[in-house]
Amino acid sequence: MASFKKYRVDSKFKLSQVDPGESPFLDGNEADQLAEIDALAIELDEMQNLLHAEGRRKVLLVLQGMDTSGKDGTVRWVFSRTSPLGVRVTAFKAPSDDERAHDYLWRCHAVVPRSGEIAVWNRSHYEDVLVPVVEGWIDKAETQRRYAQINDFERLLVETGTVIVKCMLHIDKDTQRERLQARIDTPGKQWKFNVGDLEVRTKWSAYQQAYDKALRATSTEHAPWYVIPANNKRHRNLMIARLLMKILRQMKLKAPPADPALKGMLIK
Repeated sequence: MASFKKYRVDSKFKLSQVDPGESPFLDGNEADQLAEIDALAIELDEMQNLLHAEGRRKVLLVLQGMDTSGKDGTVRWVFSRTSPLGVRVTAFKAPSDDERAHDYLWRCHAVVPRSGEIAVWNRSHYEDVLVPVVEGWIDKAETQRRYAQINDFERLLVETGTVIVKCMLHIDKDTQRERLQARIDTPGKQWKFNVGDLEVRTKWSAYQQAYDKALRATSTEHAPWYVIPANNKRHRNLMIARLLMKILRQMKLKAPPADPALKGMLIK
């Protein structure tokens, strides 16, 4: 059985240690793998129902990765059987004028999960220690301050009942090229293509370095990072589903105890 230990980021971690093409969590044939993903999705729905019934804790799943790494696909597959009433997905784009007028964490704090809810962030506050770093908009001192502020922000969430699961979807440059080309070549997918993605692609190495530093600086005991080899889409989905279910099971979620006043009650 594959272990998550290798993929949990610590202070000595390097992104180059993980091959984006490896798939240690894939067992059996494709049909078996799809069946397991579906079974985990069904169990996730059951766990979300218990989380809602308990009404005390929350779960935040953070998905980060380069363009085409599969953040949308992860949401589509991992939460395919979950009631939309208990899951809230937020996609973080370039900040609006109103968002820029506030501190960079303002728009994130506004959409943290409520009690009993699973929140999924497609990109996140980590964009603010990636894009500004690569573009040279902030210096090293400001970057370090932001790392510390993010760690404090996440500690606040954890100390007020939020379980944070952070996944960096790791693909290689060739896989990104193939996926971008597929968007161009497929009329039904062209809406996904953004010419700006090509400019970001020219800065691939700089983004890998920025990720390396950000992952090490912000992987803490209360909110660790996991790097997900994501060249293989089924592996990506299965690994994240297993990780999320592992953490939910460890929470030992329980519905509230039965109300003695309801014993024997008959509805007429």
